[in-house]
Amino acid sequence: MSITPIEKKIINLLHKGDKRALNLLYENYSNSLYGVILKITINEEVAQDALQETFIKVWKNASKYDASKAKLFTWLFRIARNTAIDKLRSFNNRYHKEVQIDKSDVYILPTSDLNQDVMDIKEHVGRLEEKYQIVLDALFFQGMTQQEASDELEIPLGTIKSRLKIGLRELKKVYSPENN
Repeated sequence: MSITPIEKKIINLLHKGDKRALNLLYENYSNSLYGVILKITINEEVAQDALQETFIKVWKNASKYDASKAKLFTWLFRIARNTAIDKLRSFNNRYHKEVQIDKSDVYILPTSDLNQDVMDIKEHVGRLEEKYQIVLDALFFQGMTQQEASDELEIPLGTIKSRLKIGLRELKKVYSPENN
């Protein structure tokens, strides 16, 4: 891999903990990273927050960058992409919770009184911890294989399998409360 002089300067400054590295990173990479983030989030406000958080993560993890493993832009791209995905999930979760504020719990019946054939599984998945929701959504609603979910979510395959098992066990409690 060939390193440009500006990349070399930025990397040296990052490893020294010199704050001038942030200025150079912003000048040279912010537009490209913002474009990547905006494509994922499709929301300018969320994208701007994610870009700022990306540079914070870059600064905090500067000592972990290894030029022999990836080009500087590739490393920055991965951090920006993951940050954008996290921001989007957070934004979507907050949005869905806000939308449901006006729903009343007055008419919620115990699960034993409901016809389980017509229950909305997405609603129950939405009540699980986020880490289980993400895995169940990828596997069942997006149709990914466990390996594809592992690759896309950047979660080890074993963790995907564990979260699937736990998530399904939690859903079983909803559908078969008398067996728990």
